[in-house]
Amino acid sequence: MNDGEVGGRAVTAAAVPGRQRDGARVPAQPAGGDPVSAAWTDYLAAARQLDGVRRDAVTAAGEQARSVQAAREELTAVRTRLAPQEARLRELGVPPISLVPTPPELTEAARSMAGGPAAVLAGLRAAHDRAEAADAALAARGRVNPAGWPAPLRNLLVYAPLALLVPVIQVVVYLATGPGAASVAALICGLPMPAVAFAAGWIGTGRLFPARPGRRANRTTRLGALVCLVPAVLVTAGLLLALLAG
Repeated sequence: MNDGEVGGRAVTAAAVPGRQRDGARVPAQPAGGDPVSAAWTDYLAAARQLDGVRRDAVTAAGEQARSVQAAREELTAVRTRLAPQEARLRELGVPPISLVPTPPELTEAARSMAGGPAAVLAGLRAAHDRAEAADAALAARGRVNPAGWPAPLRNLLVYAPLALLVPVIQVVVYLATGPGAASVAALICGLPMPAVAFAAGWIGTGRLFPARPGRRANRTTRLGALVCLVPAVLVTAGLLLALLAG
C-alpha cells in the first residue's frame, strides 16, 4: 500500500460524520462560525427539550395511573361505608327520596370532578371523611336515643317500670304495716295489675316508638307479658307465704 492510498482513506474516514473511534457512534459536530453550526446548536437544544418533555409525560402518566388506582380503591371503600348507613337511616324512618342526590348536587359533584383523577381522588377522600363523621353521629344517636336500640331492649324500658310499680307498692305496704288487713288488701288489689301493666306497656311502646309508614310497631308482646307477669307472681307468692306465716 502506497502513501496515496493511506491518505485517501484517512480523508474518507474524516469526511464520514457518523463514524468515530472505539466502535461508538455519535453525530459529528460541525465546526462553528457557519450556518451549519447554528443549525446543529438548534438541533441539540430541540433534542434536549424533547427528551425533557418525554420524561415529564412519562412521569405524569405514572402519577395519573396511580391516582386512578387510588380513586378506585377509595370508591370501593366509600360504597362499603355508605351501604350500611343507608340501611340504618331507612330503619330510622328517613324517606328513601331523601337518600338520593338531587340534580343540583349531582351537577356540583360533576363540576368538582372535572379536574381529572387527582380531583376525583380528593373528592372521594372528602366523602370518606363525611361518611366516618356520619357513622360517629349515628353511633352517638343510637347510644342516646332508645329509638335506635333493638326492639326488645327499648320496649323493656317501658314494660319493666310498669311491671315493678305495683309489686314494689305491695312490699312497701307489707313492711310498713306487717301482716294485717292493709297487706291483704294490697295483695288482692295487685292480682289484676299485671294485665293492667301489660296493657299500659303495649300502648306505651306504640306511642313512644312508632313504626315506619306501612309497617306495624314491634311491641315484643311475649316479652312484655313475661316481664309484667314474673315480678307480680314472685311478689304475690312471697307476700302470701309471709301472711300465712304471720
